[in-house]
Amino acid sequence: MSNRLSQETSPYLLQHADNPVDWHPWDEDALALARERQQPILLSIGYSACHWCHVMAHESFEDDATAAVMNAHFVNVKVDREERPDLDKVYQLAHQLLTQNTGGWPLTMFLDPDTLLPFFGGTYFPKSPRYGLPGFSDLLLRIHSVFEDKRDELSQQGEKVGKVLSKLHSVGQDSALEDDALLGKARDDLAAQYDAQYGGFGREPKFPMPATLEKLLRHWAYTNHSGERDRQSLDIVMRSLTAMARGGIFDHIGGGFCRYSVDRQWQVPHFEKMLYDNAQLLSLYADALSIGPDPLFEATVRETATWMLREMRHPQGGFHAALDADSEGEEGKFYVWRREQVKKLLSEDEYLLVETLYGLDKPANFESKWNLRRTDSWRSVVERLSLTSEDASALLASARQKLFQARDERVRPGLDDKVLTAWNGLAVAGLSRAGQVLKEPNWIDAASDAADFLLENVWIDGRLFATWKAGSARHPAYLDDYAFLLQGLVKLLQARWNDRHARFAKELADAALTDFEDTDAGGFYFTAHSHESLIHRPKPSNDDALPPGNGVMARALDALGHLMGESRYLQAADRTLRWARSLMEQVPAAHCTMLSALEEQRHAPQVVVIRGPAEEIGAWQAAATTGYTPWRQVYAIPYGANTIPSYLPRLVSAEEQSRPAAYVCSGLSCSLPIHSLDRLKEALS
Repeated sequence: MSNRLSQETSPYLLQHADNPVDWHPWDEDALALARERQQPILLSIGYSACHWCHVMAHESFEDDATAAVMNAHFVNVKVDREERPDLDKVYQLAHQLLTQNTGGWPLTMFLDPDTLLPFFGGTYFPKSPRYGLPGFSDLLLRIHSVFEDKRDELSQQGEKVGKVLSKLHSVGQDSALEDDALLGKARDDLAAQYDAQYGGFGREPKFPMPATLEKLLRHWAYTNHSGERDRQSLDIVMRSLTAMARGGIFDHIGGGFCRYSVDRQWQVPHFEKMLYDNAQLLSLYADALSIGPDPLFEATVRETATWMLREMRHPQGGFHAALDADSEGEEGKFYVWRREQVKKLLSEDEYLLVETLYGLDKPANFESKWNLRRTDSWRSVVERLSLTSEDASALLASARQKLFQARDERVRPGLDDKVLTAWNGLAVAGLSRAGQVLKEPNWIDAASDAADFLLENVWIDGRLFATWKAGSARHPAYLDDYAFLLQGLVKLLQARWNDRHARFAKELADAALTDFEDTDAGGFYFTAHSHESLIHRPKPSNDDALPPGNGVMARALDALGHLMGESRYLQAADRTLRWARSLMEQVPAAHCTMLSALEEQRHAPQVVVIRGPAEEIGAWQAAATTGYTPWRQVYAIPYGANTIPSYLPRLVSAEEQSRPAAYVCSGLSCSLPIHSLDRLKEALS
């Protein structure tokens, strides 16, 4: 018999609809039931691609005896953290305050039914005691007993958490560091965290951290532009990108990156593939390629974009959320190989190349099987096997095709097919940037289609929604939805102008200012002013798996404000950075997105607007976007466009419409029109 989750659309919640646990979604009915019964809420937060969520579900939530204890003593609420990131942010933070440990998924929290404040929490709990953790049923009975006998003490503990949460936004705004010193300290702190031996930052588990690498790449570019030299920052980025592209975190057969590496050497990933990681890494690798050609980076971008379009794209144009880590109940089973399997599929020459390139001549690295990763550079492998580059490339292409076809016959990992607005905004940005750098218009087409999908399906009567599935938009949008989509639209406009997308960007920006901005202190709340009241209202500023909405919003508003000549957007971005200043100074390395916004504000961008016949302005746009110039924003707006910056002439003569004209703007002042491509190149040099 199914529970209330059977009425939901989230794939994660539907996975639990037939559990013997009497699950409820987070809604007023569930909260009212807890108050009426005066039973604690057992809040379980996870997501469909989460391996340990599956483990706990199989061990406990599908077990009749455990479910009986849960149903007898708790009101059980299951939440998809991707649909309700507001609840996840609040209770992950509360977990850290309660336990002094980092959180994770599944998140297991026990809440007072009246205040919704947590009094106990953890992440994964096994069915029977192990890993130094109590068995889940025993834990449930102990919590029930303590709640019945010592509720006042538990309430006091929850109230302490509430008091700490209430003070989190009380930050000062006085600056102790000048901008250059703050940016320099972040760079030095990141360099100290860099793993010089294997690339990336810290030890295991090791995450890609695209916002961190982008900040170092930007720091290199800005210092280089000012006449200084910061070769170390560039080396950190390039070596880290190389290690990830060669490593097992990248899918060398099907393309795309997995969530993170469980080891320091990037050999074995946690096998789930998330849209948001791949979207951000597309942008980052494309930025690296704009500095100069690199065959490894180019292949990585092409294969990642191809994977996104092949496996993650909804027929209507949006992008699905994630691929599971597990298939047939085993993590990584879809991706790993036995050496004998590969030998049977390939010719002798193909196998020798694959064995040498992907480490099959090394010890197995995943449960007596091989997760493929490049153990040496392509050039070294080709030379070692005495092959020509052309012959080696042909052998690798045929071998990979055979392996791909064989793998495609396996049971595939589960697909979380909901469309998340925020993550799709990142995909729009990533595909737009990659398509522009690699001159792949079909990727820009895909970005444009995704933007149109969101405009038509989750932008309803001037309100944005966070999720879409099976024709239904749900959950009022969060700050990340507005910020990431706005940034994606700005990147898309830089790749290809579209009046409809320009209007959509302005509408989103206006709605965000109205519904999310903290007009007293500056910055943006994670939830809208009309959102349900929770025990805490976050204002995120630090980098996580996703960049913080405040940092992305500040960057997007700054770019849109300079493009449109709209001071309201620039002022809101400035207020956001003033609010976050002391937070940035406390832990600079954790605020790379905010610091990128600060850098863009400190150095007034060079905005290049090109007008002209649509068939002619492409060459001008290509010339203006050559190289890695993060301080420059280029927009090619054909004559005939109606939504154009306010400072451009509205009426132009027939003679002027017959030829391109470029305007080079700094701050809010622009040059006279430039009618020669050579003169534009000279102005930009």
